[in-house]
Amino acid sequence: MLIGVLLAISWLVLLIRYPGRALPISLGALLGLALVGSWLLWEEHRERSRLARLELRLEFQPAHCPADRPLQVYLHNGSDVPLRSLRWEIAAYTSGSDLNLARRGVRGSHYQAPEALKPGESWQSCLPLPELRPGYRPATLRFRAEALEGRFAD
Repeated sequence: MLIGVLLAISWLVLLIRYPGRALPISLGALLGLALVGSWLLWEEHRERSRLARLELRLEFQPAHCPADRPLQVYLHNGSDVPLRSLRWEIAAYTSGSDLNLARRGVRGSHYQAPEALKPGESWQSCLPLPELRPGYRPATLRFRAEALEGRFAD
């Protein structure tokens, strides 16, 4: 932080003392920072739009999954590029409530396959249930994937 303050003070001194030379250099630096910032915003927007085109459903299906992994996951890649990996947090809600009943911070749920999930393809698996608050049965809850983080092939 001290280095940043020293750089800012030095820049101001140079700008006041030598405005003819420091002003064009400062404008060039600001233009470079603006270009890098706009590129980062564009990349973030592109990533968010790709994640929005994924369909990820979580359902409690003890009849279709093993007893130790009763949560069925269905992932469909609706984006235009292959999906390499995807991580998410599992949230559990009762109908009509926005209180997450699953323990936060558990990020063990993910999609990672030897091959990327091509556009239009689907993937299914079974996962263990997250740790729930006491007094709630999994059959009465809606499960949802939140905090998606994905890597796409470019």
